[in-house]
Amino acid sequence: MSTIGVRGIELAYQVSGSGPWLIWGHGLSSSMAREADLGIIDWSTWNGNATVVRYDARGHGESESTAEPAGYHWRELAQDQLALATELGIETYVAGGASMGCATALHAAVIAPSRINALLLAIPPTAWQTRVAQTAMYEISAQLVETGQADLMVAGARATPPPDPLVGNELWLDGIETTFRSSDPVRLARVFRGAAVADLPSPEEIAALQVPTLILAWTGDAGHPISTAERLMDLMPHATLMAASTAEELDEWTQASADFVNNP
Repeated sequence: MSTIGVRGIELAYQVSGSGPWLIWGHGLSSSMAREADLGIIDWSTWNGNATVVRYDARGHGESESTAEPAGYHWRELAQDQLALATELGIETYVAGGASMGCATALHAAVIAPSRINALLLAIPPTAWQTRVAQTAMYEISAQLVETGQADLMVAGARATPPPDPLVGNELWLDGIETTFRSSDPVRLARVFRGAAVADLPSPEEIAALQVPTLILAWTGDAGHPISTAERLMDLMPHATLMAASTAEELDEWTQASADFVNNP
């Protein structure tokens, strides 16, 4: 893992493979390491002919944290990603990511459409009308973190059914518990409050995107509702949706992603 200065902060990142560039972002409160353990995309077996850049977003993993919630708006995280690409000498690339990383990729495409060759969007988060209830949950989470009530957060997570393809997957819940119990509460509260002010680009901005897009969605997850993925597919003229309701269907995402990046 390496670090690089981007917009006044140090971001941790790693590069693997060879070929066209793919820059991938992880989800809220996650990191490169945790995402690799969960294996939504199994990077250990990913055989796409691409140079993959994975990084810890601002305030996550080994990257630096900043104090203002506005700095964690997905639009700002997209500016971080574009600046990271510039620092690495990457002119154009496939932008991809899961959840928050998916939102980051969309914002990057809206901000700098000439730099994004294609979009690989995994588990799109709540957006627009469905975003309101979710942002209220983020503020509650921030308050619980700050007051040292990790036990309540863990209990709530374990009482919530996992997404359909992850039923019975202990790594999902274990990862959430590890995050809540081991993260610096100041850093974690910041990213929750940042998520509370974030949303996807407007439907009009997304509809203007002309790049090939693969959307990977799963069922049974209120934080990543299939309705967002379906709306994105309706809006985007060159989008394909691949939905998973079982572990076996989820396992297909790794090869499907590699195939898409090789031939968008």
